[in-house]
Amino acid sequence: MSAVTLWHGRFADRPSDELLAYTASLPFDRRLAGDDLTGSRAHVRGLVRAGLLTGDEGAILIAALDRVEVEIEDGSFAFRPGDEDVHTAVERRVTEIAGDVGARLHTGRSRNDQVATDLRLFTRRELVGTARSVLALEEVLLDRAESAGDAYLPGYTHLQRAQPVLLAHHLLAHAWALARDVDRLLATRRRLDVSPLGAGALAGSSLPLDPDAAAADLGFASRFANSLDAVSDRDFVAEALFDLALLGIHLSRMGEELVLWSSEEWGFATLADAYSTGSSMLPQKKNPDIAELARGKAGRLIGDLTGLLATLKGLPLAYNRDLQEDKEPLFDALDQVRGGLAAMAGLYATVELDLEAMRRAADTPSAAAVDLAEWLVERGTPFRQAHALVGGLVRDSLERHVPLAELVEAHPALGTAALGLLAPGVAVTRRSTPGGAGPQPVAVQIAAYRGELAGQRRLLSARGVGPSADRQEGTPAG
Repeated sequence: MSAVTLWHGRFADRPSDELLAYTASLPFDRRLAGDDLTGSRAHVRGLVRAGLLTGDEGAILIAALDRVEVEIEDGSFAFRPGDEDVHTAVERRVTEIAGDVGARLHTGRSRNDQVATDLRLFTRRELVGTARSVLALEEVLLDRAESAGDAYLPGYTHLQRAQPVLLAHHLLAHAWALARDVDRLLATRRRLDVSPLGAGALAGSSLPLDPDAAAADLGFASRFANSLDAVSDRDFVAEALFDLALLGIHLSRMGEELVLWSSEEWGFATLADAYSTGSSMLPQKKNPDIAELARGKAGRLIGDLTGLLATLKGLPLAYNRDLQEDKEPLFDALDQVRGGLAAMAGLYATVELDLEAMRRAADTPSAAAVDLAEWLVERGTPFRQAHALVGGLVRDSLERHVPLAELVEAHPALGTAALGLLAPGVAVTRRSTPGGAGPQPVAVQIAAYRGELAGQRRLLSARGVGPSADRQEGTPAG
């Protein structure tokens, strides 16, 4: 059967098989079916308001769209070879159901504003769903931080032991980064909350359409200001991909940490069997595959972002078919991040932390070196002189194999009065400045982070952000 295209009237010859195979987007954009139906219903209601459809015709089209939705959801919808994309497939099936009235569905609409509308509806919803998945991981980190109590471990710079920090402080460092990710996702959602419906192919329409009413019908905050921009803008996809890539980088850092912590060389963590894998050859192995894939998939997310940016960089106004390349990286990034968030939440919720091993690693006398220098500063020694004095003692201890405590006790500027700074667990208690790693500022931080998560929960359930505004999360089967 020859394929009937949406533009067949202009052409004498049918499209070649090669053209259809190369340009078809149905294998991936069928994921937008639910959003296409939502946008089409709003468009039909707009045509009725404009007097371009009678009320009866509008009802026929809405009923046909509802039937298509049922068919898609129950898997009975039959895609055909001529369906180059999901929009064509939906319109073709609506016309089969509604007859001649179905031919009126596309009145005053182009696939250009139709696709842009569908993708904004999809992205608006999925960013909120992703933010909720981030929140779930944040809550795991907060739970682990609150249950850590006074446990501490070495803090690192350059992957070298630097100063002891409370474990809660360390876990919340990851949590605050994730909180920024939620903020970015919701900020991108706010910026994309603009309806393109009514922009047409590029210049609007001569028909009495009302883009403001269509925007309100679809729950958008506003409608487009410039029709050329409306159909060509994919800034929101690029922004979403950046947000997802940076979120993936944060997951990568968390994964790298658990790879290190769960090694015998570090010995800080033992992964739960349910969140580990084994070796096909080595019976003793327990591998941190989730953590490693969180690390590895960050490169994939960066590729999704840079690929789209390269696609966008040279496009003239307005719509170009190159923009078909916006969907696969977005779909991929959302899938990879949502899967990674769920897996990492399970991994962090079940990992067994060896608090004693962490304490032993943090209690080396040299970890309190800066406390010795600050103790001298409090007694009037300029910091650079104090730094040099303590650094010399550390070097002397290492070279002569003499315990640092002996050198501190023997030094006239330090002596017995400073010796207590080297006792296990003392150094971490001395971090007292706001936002620092000691008990008092960490207690304040935990309370602040509880407030942060409460604010996120309110935002994610607020009218205009939560499921009351967007179609239920998830994607209809295609």
